[in-house]
Amino acid sequence: MNNKILIGSRGSELALWQANFVFNELSKQGVESEIIVIKTQGDKIQNLSLDKLEGKGFFTKEIEDSLLAKETDLAVHSHKDLPTVSPEGLSIGAVSYREDPSELLLINKDALDNKLKLGFKKNAVIGTSSARRKSQLLALRNDIEIKDIRGNVPTRIQKLRNKDFDAIMLAAAGVFRLGLDLSDFIVVKLDPKEFVPAPAQGVLALQMRDGDNFVGQVLSRLNHQDVADTIAIERKILNLFDGGCHLPLGAYCIKEDNVFKVWVSKANSWDTLPVRIFMQSETHKGFAEKVVEKINGLRPSSVFISRDSEDCTYFSDSLKANGCSVFSESLIKVNRIGIDKFESCNWVFFSSKNAVKHFFDQNPILQAGAKFAAIGKGTAKAVISYGKELGFVGNGNDTKNIASKFNSKLNGESVLFPMANKGLRTIQKELSDKNKSIDLPVYEVLERQEINIPETDIVVLTSPSNARAYFKNRKVKPSQKLIAIGKSTLEEIHNLGFPNPVLSNSFDETGLLESVFGC
Repeated sequence: MNNKILIGSRGSELALWQANFVFNELSKQGVESEIIVIKTQGDKIQNLSLDKLEGKGFFTKEIEDSLLAKETDLAVHSHKDLPTVSPEGLSIGAVSYREDPSELLLINKDALDNKLKLGFKKNAVIGTSSARRKSQLLALRNDIEIKDIRGNVPTRIQKLRNKDFDAIMLAAAGVFRLGLDLSDFIVVKLDPKEFVPAPAQGVLALQMRDGDNFVGQVLSRLNHQDVADTIAIERKILNLFDGGCHLPLGAYCIKEDNVFKVWVSKANSWDTLPVRIFMQSETHKGFAEKVVEKINGLRPSSVFISRDSEDCTYFSDSLKANGCSVFSESLIKVNRIGIDKFESCNWVFFSSKNAVKHFFDQNPILQAGAKFAAIGKGTAKAVISYGKELGFVGNGNDTKNIASKFNSKLNGESVLFPMANKGLRTIQKELSDKNKSIDLPVYEVLERQEINIPETDIVVLTSPSNARAYFKNRKVKPSQKLIAIGKSTLEEIHNLGFPNPVLSNSFDETGLLESVFGC
């Protein structure tokens, strides 16, 4: 009996890396194998974008055919390229570890503009053939021009070097696995919870013939069950939408503290703005079905957010594109407090965009080497717009957790906190005694008068002061839903007598969208 396993693979540099990875894993198990290179439809047709190719599985069909014909015994695929239903007679025998599922933006240095979202210049030409990436890119930056780009990873990177594009987008997994030199580009890694990757991105699928007991036994020793559990939810969502590579759908699932958490971006076409959903469940059973039901469900007809319109364009545009009326207006006004001098510090920590503006607009003189920190990504972008780099950016909506992570970076250092007069000291209270906090009021908050606030299905309140202003002389109808940004706002809403607000998943516009679509 010949127990040598023949591995079917595409011939690209990345596909061969993947095949050789499995070859080496089999060797560790004492199993002999050989790699057989097979050309697929996706390799042969390079002049069309993915959504224009016929059918599904155009990177996998020929390899699967070789398995069924017993010309090979095992196929190695990038799992995101596989159709969600295996051909009759084939199944997934194992999945690999998950490489970083994030997307990478590679930007030519002469196209950089850190003051704009995603870091590239206005009207930039971006290369991608993925409908999912196009939809999410256009949601964030509608000024850009997107051009299709095909070819393997090194080929696409060379096209960027040739200045065919200002930037391109690639899966981080492929770039990292190949160990490519990217030193001549600006590299921006996007959080998969914000820019949602393809289902199973970063995972290898090891496909086999049903009934091949020897291969099945070998693969059972290579399988990463924790990865299989999470990507099964991602791929079930894709399956329920009857989608493939051409569908503008991103799904990313993690298991944290025994809870499945999933982020989804779903658009009707590449040139429409997506619906964003975040959901969690203690069981995987029926979870994907609930996510899809929520995405396909009724949309809110109207939303009010206590933030000026220029500060929530992505939020507003996405909701309007999905048939929702949006009313945005801050219920407070901010007056600057002048600063003459302040104590020297090692760090400056910002908890709001207002603090950033009213601090830097006064041209403060800081000691050499002072570092900057921000409570969240929206505030971080405001800091970057002043040409500053950040040593710390918080993530999520739990200020205690953010403070704890920031505190772990300090070692007997002083931290300046530009803030609202009489503002909440949420971060300061969590610093250890060996570190010094310095409060610096740079603005004061006053309620605006005589604002006509429409009655809406959903109300998004962005700060405790906005919550107080909203509920002044106003009652909330039972049918209305309240969303709070941050736990301080949530607690203030509770204190005002409204017991059931929803806590936004994060401080930024993406988290707000997920909360609104999830209501």
